[in-house]
Amino acid sequence: MPSSLDRRAFLRNGGALLGAASLGLGAFGCADRKPYTEADRALMAKQRLDEANASGNGPFGPQRYRGYQGLAELPWYELDGASTLRMVDDSVSQAIDFHCHLGMSMLFEPRLDLTARTDRVQHLLDCDGEEPPCELDLDVYINANFSDEALHDLPGKTITQGLWGNEVVRTHTIPNLLDEMDATKIASAVLLPIVFDLPWGDDVEENWRCGLEATGAGDRLWLGTSVHPTQRDKIACLEAAAAAGMRVVKMHPTMQAFHPDSEEAMEVYEAAERLGLVIFFHGGRAGIEPESRQGYAMPRHYEGAVSAFPKLRFVMGHGGARDNAAMLELALRHENVWLGIHGQGITWLDTMIRRTGGERLLFGTDWPFYHLAATQAKVLIATEDPERAEIRHAILRGNAERLLG
Repeated sequence: MPSSLDRRAFLRNGGALLGAASLGLGAFGCADRKPYTEADRALMAKQRLDEANASGNGPFGPQRYRGYQGLAELPWYELDGASTLRMVDDSVSQAIDFHCHLGMSMLFEPRLDLTARTDRVQHLLDCDGEEPPCELDLDVYINANFSDEALHDLPGKTITQGLWGNEVVRTHTIPNLLDEMDATKIASAVLLPIVFDLPWGDDVEENWRCGLEATGAGDRLWLGTSVHPTQRDKIACLEAAAAAGMRVVKMHPTMQAFHPDSEEAMEVYEAAERLGLVIFFHGGRAGIEPESRQGYAMPRHYEGAVSAFPKLRFVMGHGGARDNAAMLELALRHENVWLGIHGQGITWLDTMIRRTGGERLLFGTDWPFYHLAATQAKVLIATEDPERAEIRHAILRGNAERLLG
């Protein structure tokens, strides 16, 4: 795949990407629209309202902190002299983060230097990046903590990071991720690229691979792969990835613009099952994607996939996001469905633990969108009861080992 694209070729073939900036990076790929109803819109509005009204009234009481650094108020963390949040409790399991990314650059030079270390990580949604820090409420879906301005700026950050980079994405490097992992006792992480089936190709996955080779970090950062359901060589790509030892395939219905139960997607699942791979979905609606994309991620569109391939393991990232209730029911109906916990508030995480016994729940942080501790702290609070010690270990590490083992 080409490593760069000259400006003339970009204007000829790729200008649509900028024109679709409000949609996020997934500007390409198409699928027939399936009905997205007023009832669907009302369901999300109700989830937001119910969650906001219930915040602080659950079994763990109010859980509000001054930014990511404010988590140092919790007994497991401290701030060091450089204002770095550090895990100081040796009893906490060395975690496996099943949901991480690195910075992306796909078009113009200079290429993103994934081997660089910077003074500070600028998270895409950065509670510590403003003064005063944002109030971080751990009892709501994480995106609810950010201002309309911050959420409005997010598509621009993601678009420019893919085109020519920006000061934020230049901090989303391998040494910076490893430093944050070391500070929070996270041993390993699964890196999940996203393929957009661009007209000129994209080489995010190869860039990440080269970065891992250059830093020697492949023993801690495990590279996943991605395919788009409409790309012509998707099966060959999956076969090559499996042969290279990759285990996890990232698919993002809203960014890649496809329905999980589409015919093209079913071809991906058939190959993944044959190759012993795991499908990691962005699951459900986060509420910050354009409404024109939300219909792709309705839970009903995942049911056909998991039903048709009962031997294939599917992970629903974010636990279904704001469609968490429906995704939990999906996981309870289908033993091949696992739930990422990233983003969910503490009260809902407690519900997930009670309903599943902690089985098939996976720790993940969605770094570099958020600080690693923003999700880790929720697990520690929800499992502080000594009777949940085994569940804590399972969520932070054991379940991931079982899924990949």
